[in-house]
Amino acid sequence: MALAGKHQFGEIDGTRVTFVEKGIDENRMKFLKELLEYNGYTVLTTEKKKKNEEDPTLYDLGVTDMVFNPTIWIFERKLRTPDGRIVTQVYWEQKADDTKPQYWQF
Repeated sequence: MALAGKHQFGEIDGTRVTFVEKGIDENRMKFLKELLEYNGYTVLTTEKKKKNEEDPTLYDLGVTDMVFNPTIWIFERKLRTPDGRIVTQVYWEQKADDTKPQYWQF
């Protein structure tokens, strides 16, 4: 999912959250949850209701920090990977595991 500048607020299990991403698959949800928890955020997820049984399982993921905005945190270089590297847009979007390429190289 592309980074967006807008905050999306809502509730997960009765707790106010800033949505990080909505309608994501399980692998993406696990990746973001691990990354954000490592950076000290309380992460909440919820499974979206399926319209029919054949639909894939999708999740909404949010953090309890109401000022968190992934676009700002990434471009201000505030997020770190578990091995201490800076999270870039390419890493966030899971296009590459290397955090060295800068956004203008893609």
